[in-house]
Amino acid sequence: MIVIQNLRSESSSNRRRRWMKGVRWGVLLGLMVLICGSHAPLIALTKVDGQVPFNSSSCVVLIELAKLLVSLVTLLLTGDLSVLHRSLSLTLMAPYAVPAVLYAVNNNLVVLMQVYMDPSSFQVLSNLKIASTAVLYTCCMRKRLRSTQWLALGILMCAGWCHSYSSLDLDLPGQTEDQASPRLHVTTWGLVLVLIYCFISGLAAVYTERMLKDQRLPLSLQNLYLYVFGVAINGLSYFSSTEKETDFLEGYSAAVWAIVVGQAANGLLMSVVLKHGSGITRLFVISSSMLVNALFSWVLLGLQLTPLFLLPTSMIGLAAYLYHR
Repeated sequence: MIVIQNLRSESSSNRRRRWMKGVRWGVLLGLMVLICGSHAPLIALTKVDGQVPFNSSSCVVLIELAKLLVSLVTLLLTGDLSVLHRSLSLTLMAPYAVPAVLYAVNNNLVVLMQVYMDPSSFQVLSNLKIASTAVLYTCCMRKRLRSTQWLALGILMCAGWCHSYSSLDLDLPGQTEDQASPRLHVTTWGLVLVLIYCFISGLAAVYTERMLKDQRLPLSLQNLYLYVFGVAINGLSYFSSTEKETDFLEGYSAAVWAIVVGQAANGLLMSVVLKHGSGITRLFVISSSMLVNALFSWVLLGLQLTPLFLLPTSMIGLAAYLYHR
């Protein structure tokens, strides 16, 4: 009887721990979905006369600097400074420069793409990262995918094509300029940039995940190495491309500062997912954030979603289900 009671107590304790772990992961992933979904609409809100008024490079520098400071404070609070002294070597730090370069390119591409497409189009097409990440994931992490998962990737590709076609700016016969209403749109340059963005995103995510898991170091220290290069590379990009007369914080508004805080938090949360979860979990965040993005675009920007928009949205949801099943 005593053994049975102990087993029951242990089983109940394990269930409680699993439940708490699931709640923590749910909160973390939910917050990431909210941040990812609101990013593109926030950028659109900052536009003045159709132009982004702030310097995207300075925004990225501030995001990287915020993540660096949070990582440093976390390292100090956890008392892992001894690990920092033992781990200060060029050989150990050098690999962190690769994702820093890739993320620096993509962070600037996100802002640039808003000129060539609306926020919801960007969010839907950016789900092509699922395909590129999964292919690179199988190659670099040596993980085999089931046939249903590859089917999910095919559905995602078709969803992207379907949405791209429905988003083209086609002039309707007899329609005047005044009668035209704002709707989803994608230009040719937008398609090219989003494909480049998706490939770089998948490569950066898979590389970072393998690096974080292969090196047995505290996550705060790994983040510190990553964002040191992030600040350096993006800072160099800013000072080499900005005119001296331009103010670092020129054009900044409450929406821009919300972008800085949100993207800094999202980057730190993403490192937790890659360290303790997998890049596949990251893909579900990207898919789910599309719904949040569409909601924000409708409420804040007055974007009119055509009925055909429901088709690629449903296809992406089906693909996510098949991939996770």
